[in-house]
Amino acid sequence: MFMTMQKLLSFLGLCLLVFLATNALATDIPKLKPGLWEVKMQIEGVPNMDPVQQCIDENTNSVMQQQVKEDESDCKTMVVNRAGDKVTIHSECKLEEMTIISDNIFEGSFDSAYKGTIKTHYNPPRDGGMSETSMTLEARRLGPCQPGQKPGDVIIPQ
Repeated sequence: MFMTMQKLLSFLGLCLLVFLATNALATDIPKLKPGLWEVKMQIEGVPNMDPVQQCIDENTNSVMQQQVKEDESDCKTMVVNRAGDKVTIHSECKLEEMTIISDNIFEGSFDSAYKGTIKTHYNPPRDGGMSETSMTLEARRLGPCQPGQKPGDVIIPQ
């Protein structure tokens, strides 16, 4: 599957938004430990991507949670289950005229590292006829944010 860079970035932004939203929404999911986090994502049908890094602090976690609560009205279903270090999330949301159904599994401590799979169905299909996506991710805390980084800063390799 070939995507233009603009469509790829738009798609990655949507995937990241769905991940952050579902991660931040559930009160059963612990907040990420403050510091510099690295996330490696692999999206089925998309060439390997370099890791993304984000500086997280308590306020960044709270801002993400508040944003999701404000957008929650667009989600008619949000089911979260937690058993030990495993969290599953099922959501059905509306984005303009599109229905997005997402099934997510996250495993790990959220203090230092976690893994996740996100399977998403779009109806009607996204630009280019994309009706389903499957993404895996691995995240790990690298330590404190680097000097000069501000909470919320995202580093995307060029």
